[in-house]
Amino acid sequence: MRMGIDDPKLLDGLVEVLQSAGVVIMPCDTIYGFVGVAPQTQAKIRELKGRQEKSFLRLIPDLQWLPRYTGASLPSKLKPYWPGALTVIFPAKKTGTVALRIPDDPLLLQVMRRLDRALFSTSVNLSGKPPLWQIEDICSAFETRVDLVVAAGDRPQGIPSTIVDITERPYRLLRRGEVDLPDGLFKE
Repeated sequence: MRMGIDDPKLLDGLVEVLQSAGVVIMPCDTIYGFVGVAPQTQAKIRELKGRQEKSFLRLIPDLQWLPRYTGASLPSKLKPYWPGALTVIFPAKKTGTVALRIPDDPLLLQVMRRLDRALFSTSVNLSGKPPLWQIEDICSAFETRVDLVVAAGDRPQGIPSTIVDITERPYRLLRRGEVDLPDGLFKE
């Protein structure tokens, strides 16, 4: 199924599909992403991407959600970049790490608040390939394999989120992306 970004029934359609553990392709701040309720849709999204080795980032609607996933807080140096296209890797509440981002996208925020759930998000592509940005290419490759595609036109300027790991000192920049962080941020 495909819905346009301006469809008045889009929010209800997204919530319905995601509540039933469906996977959606939609714009996610910067580029199109596979989106699904965490953790129920992890296996489906891995299959779509052909990726098994690592988990996906979780979108959360605000800072009050951090304690659900980590005992750490967002460093004050990074607060000006949230909400936005900055993914932060935190120590997970139990073991390992968890990648979190607060998107600067009103639709995504509304969906998460209605669901009261975090969402997985990852770029629309096969693992190791560049992200797809033309809506017809996205639909050709994946429309029959997902539950809903939110068509918002082509995204030729889309750049993935910047990724910072705060589990070690100094913080590590893992991927330069949409958010341009100052180099001094990574020095003690």
